[in-house]
Amino acid sequence: MVSAQNRVAAMGDFDRLRKRAVIQELLAGLTKAPLDLLSYEEVRDKLRLQGEIYRGLQEIPLDKIVGSVGRYRDFTRTFLPRSSVDRRRWAQVKALAEGLEGWPPIEVFQVGDVYFVKDGNHRVSVARDLGMKTIQAYVTECKSPVPLDANLTPMQLIIKADYADFLERTHLDKLRPDQRIEFTVPGRYQDLLAHIVAHQHFLEQQRGRPVPWEEAVTSWYDTVYLPLVRLIKEKGLLKQFPHRTEADLYAWVTRHEMELRQLYNVPDVDDEVVVDDFAELYSERPLIAQLKAIQRALRKLFRRKRPG
Repeated sequence: MVSAQNRVAAMGDFDRLRKRAVIQELLAGLTKAPLDLLSYEEVRDKLRLQGEIYRGLQEIPLDKIVGSVGRYRDFTRTFLPRSSVDRRRWAQVKALAEGLEGWPPIEVFQVGDVYFVKDGNHRVSVARDLGMKTIQAYVTECKSPVPLDANLTPMQLIIKADYADFLERTHLDKLRPDQRIEFTVPGRYQDLLAHIVAHQHFLEQQRGRPVPWEEAVTSWYDTVYLPLVRLIKEKGLLKQFPHRTEADLYAWVTRHEMELRQLYNVPDVDDEVVVDDFAELYSERPLIAQLKAIQRALRKLFRRKRPG
C-alpha cells in the first residue's frame, strides 16, 4: 500500500516539475534543444514505416525516448508534465516507484536509435525525475529507411521524410548501401531528383540510347555526386561550414557553379575552381566570414572583371 505521506510528497514533486516545464516552455525560443515530444503516428506516416518486429524485454536509455503514441502533447521532450497531465495519477505512479510494489515495464516502439512510448508515459516522467538512466521496456522495432537520433526535431522530421521519399524513388539505399545523403534544410532532395533527371538526359544524348532510371541514379552518384563530395572534403569545406553536411555543400556548390557559368557566359566551370570560389565567398567560420564579407564589399565597389 502507498502511504498518504508518500502521495502528498509525490504531489509536491509534480508541482515542482510543472514549474520547470513552464520555465522550459518560456525559454524555448532562446534554446536550440527540442522542446516537444514527437508524434509516433506522424513519424510512422511521414517515414512510411513498414513491418514490426517484437524484440522482447530490454533495458533502454531514457534519453533515447523522444516521442509517444497519442500522448505526445502531455509531456515535454524531457518528460516534464504539462497542464494536461493528471496530478493525482502522476503522484500515484511516483509513490509506487518509491514503494515496495514498483511498476511493470513500459511498452515502446523503436525506430532507428530512438523510442516512442506506447504505454508508460507517466513512468518515464517519474523515472527521469528519480535520476534513472534506463528503464525496462517491451520493445517492438519498426524498420526505418532513414537513420533517426535522439536530437530529432519536427523540422528534421520533415527533412527525414523527404529523404525517405528520395530513397523510395531512387532505391539508392539498395543500389549503393553505403550512401548517406543528409541535408540540414528541407527541399533539397527534390533538387537531387532534378539533377538525376538531367544526368539521365545527358547520358542518353551521349550514348544514343535510352538509359534506365536505376542506371542513371548510380551513374549520377558515382560520377557526379561522389567526386564533388570528395573534392569538398579535400578542400576542407566541412571545417569552414561546421554546422553543415557534405550534402548541403554539394547542393550549394552545384548552385554556385550555375551562377559562375551565367556570370562568365561559359558552358562549364572546373569543379576545383567552383569549390575554391564558393569557400572564398561563403565560409561560415566567424573570422573567415568577416574577411570574406569585406572582400565581397570591395568586389562590389570595383566589380568583378570578366576573363578576357
